[in-house]
Amino acid sequence: MQQLQIPPLSDGEIYIGAIGDQNGSVHHIILLPGDNDDATFAAALAWAKSIGGDLPTRVEQAMLWERHRDQLQGDWYWSSETHHRDDSSAWYQGFTSGTQGNDHKTNTLRARAVRRLPFA
Repeated sequence: MQQLQIPPLSDGEIYIGAIGDQNGSVHHIILLPGDNDDATFAAALAWAKSIGGDLPTRVEQAMLWERHRDQLQGDWYWSSETHHRDDSSAWYQGFTSGTQGNDHKTNTLRARAVRRLPFA
């Protein structure tokens, strides 16, 4: 079995962990520095891309809650995932209580970006 090697990090980045998908692909998750204040879902996605990242998935947000909640404010943060039954809503993670829910994409929540690297 291949041993986990943490990839090199840039200043301010925090290694979150490695995660796999249903196809067996594994990637590293790295939390980027900076926090985007209240923004709509579209604006949060654009902000994350502008700094070379993406919004975290719901699973990645659960990892952030479990291991690095001290790196986020006690507020709601957009995930990268649209709600499966309502295209006008997206999922979020609460970093006060740890709950996940969904909100209309036109509402404003905080955002934090991650980057993903393939597990080599």
